[in-house]
Amino acid sequence: MSQMIQLELPDDFPDFTLPAGVELRLQHLLDKQDDGVPLTAEERKEAEGLVEVAELLSLLRMRAERLDS
Repeated sequence: MSQMIQLELPDDFPDFTLPAGVELRLQHLLDKQDDGVPLTAEERKEAEGLVEVAELLSLLRMRAERLDS
């Protein structure tokens, strides 16, 4: 089942990014993993969630840019 959702995006939406603190936390978790330190189950869930949010923002930005073209 799929649903269509319409969103009204602010004019500056293409400039939206993860807040600095959230970006730093995600980078910390990814660096920890890259250094060979296993993430706890809780950290893994957190990192996966943050990556999903970042990917969603990227997708929405790309679609907004395409609509503006």
